[in-house]
Order: sequence, then structure tokens, then C-alpha cells
Amino acid sequence: MAIIAKKIQETKTKAIGQIKESLGAAQDFIFTDYRGLTVEQITNLRKQLRAKEVQYKVLKNNFARIAFEQLSTPDVSSYLVGPTAVAISPKDPNEVAKILFEFLKEVPALQVKGALIGGTIYNTAQTEAFSKLPGRLELISMLMSVMSAPARNLASALNDIPSRLVRTIKAVADKKGAA
Repeated sequence: MAIIAKKIQETKTKAIGQIKESLGAAQDFIFTDYRGLTVEQITNLRKQLRAKEVQYKVLKNNFARIAFEQLSTPDVSSYLVGPTAVAISPKDPNEVAKILFEFLKEVPALQVKGALIGGTIYNTAQTEAFSKLPGRLELISMLMSVMSAPARNLASALNDIPSRLVRTIKAVADKKGAA
């Protein structure tokens, strides 16, 4: 339980404002416990996430809880316990989850606590299942493939008729030429 101070300290309100600003730029958050990771491992993870334009921030739980409350998000206070780092995803949370769970295979010290994706709270198992789904770009390519299949089939069917005719004429010519 958080202790509410009677005197509001300006540095703390600035810190909460900065957290709120960085959280407000995104809709999707994945909460992790970074305990046991070396500086090199965290730097490597941040580098992988930065390639996808994702911020990986270690936050003070109380400040993060206040910032999330002020942003009117669902209650994520159960994930803000112990050492917490948040992957803040402005674009595709699926890619972020994939990176985190791939990193988890290499470095088991990292723990994914849960996620807030699209206004819905996911626990660890649901976040892992989400990471196994195809990403946005994969889904678009699947859709385009399905949409182009009828046109491709029609084109090959229309092309097949003249080619059969040509092959038949060639076979007749070869037969007459041999006789």
C-alpha cells in the first residue's frame, strides 16, 4: 500500500509527469521482472527492442501506478510489484512479445509478469500465447495472398486453354512429320 505524503514534492511530480508522458505515447505495455540480468544482458535486450522503436524502462512502481491511474488505464498495480521494467510499444505489441520470449529462452532470469495490450490485461500465459500469434505484417501478407489467389487461378486457367491448343497442334504436327 502506498503512503500518501501530505507535502507534495516537486521532483516526484516531475518524475510522474515524465513517466506519464512516455506511457501516454503508447497503448501497449509488457511488464517484466529484470532481477538477475546483467547490465550487458539488459543492454542487449534494449538494443533488440530499440530496433522495433520500443522503449524498455525501469520504473518506480509507485510512480508508475500513479501515472497509469492518471492515464485512466485498467488496473495494472498487480504487475507493479518488485523490480519492474516496462516495454512500451507504440506500434506492434506482438513483435515486442516475440522479442521478449525469445530473449527469455536465452536468459531465463528475465520474467514476463503480464501485459496491457489494447486496453486488455493479459497474464504471463496469455502474453506468451499472444507472442506466438502471427504479427501484423504476417497477417497482412496472408490476407493479400488469399485475396490474390482467385485472380492468379483465373489467369492460369485462361492461360491453360491456349497452351493446350498449342501443345495439341504441336503433337499433331510431330505425328504427321514422323509419318
